[in-house]
Amino acid sequence: MPCSPFVKLPIYPTPDPEIVLVETPSELEKQIGVARRTVTATYEDAHARVQAVVSRWIGVEQAVENRVKSLIAPDEPLTPGILYVGVATLTGSVLARNRVFWRLALPPTLLVLSLNHFLPKTTHNVSEYLGELEDAHFPTFAQKHEIAKAHSAMTWERIKDATQSGREKFSTGVAGLVGRVEEATGLKLRETLGWRDRAVKAAEAKTLEVVNKVEESATAAKAVADAKVEEVKEAVEQKVAEQKAEPPKRLV
Repeated sequence: MPCSPFVKLPIYPTPDPEIVLVETPSELEKQIGVARRTVTATYEDAHARVQAVVSRWIGVEQAVENRVKSLIAPDEPLTPGILYVGVATLTGSVLARNRVFWRLALPPTLLVLSLNHFLPKTTHNVSEYLGELEDAHFPTFAQKHEIAKAHSAMTWERIKDATQSGREKFSTGVAGLVGRVEEATGLKLRETLGWRDRAVKAAEAKTLEVVNKVEESATAAKAVADAKVEEVKEAVEQKVAEQKAEPPKRLV
């Protein structure tokens, strides 16, 4: 069939063709986009790290604050005590300014002594905390420290005993000397010095202490005896109850 040179028009109107615009960025725009995304990611990463550091620092501050509050005794005011400690430490530094050894040794010694005197409970809490840290991180050093503390305590007790015995010997010698002077001169030096009243009071205190110990021992012995009597009573009652519970035996 031969092609007709005429085009047959449609009966209905034809819709307009859809025009699609495709955005094609240039190479410069692509590079700018890559750089912007890189800068944004770097900024967000740095911001997150800074926030993590800030959060960690806030946690450290809160932990330190809680630890300090737990170490400070609530019934010990810090305001005058810490001032006295500082004054004592500075006094040691001033007194030992001309000698190197004492300048290094005296201020720390006065610091420790003043802390134990003006803030005893807080000092005890701090020493306990340092002992816990020492046990946790340096156990070997902690054992050596405990051994040194035990030896120091034993040495201190020996010094106290020696001082007490020396004082007693000195007092006994002075009392004997005064007695001989009284015998030689007839003067009542003991009454003048008040030693007789002190001796009487010491004897009364010793007697009262002995009486209290005897009463405590008697009370403890009585409690033990009462407990034994109760045990015997319970055993007898239990035995009687068992005998009553047993059926009577019949003679065959």
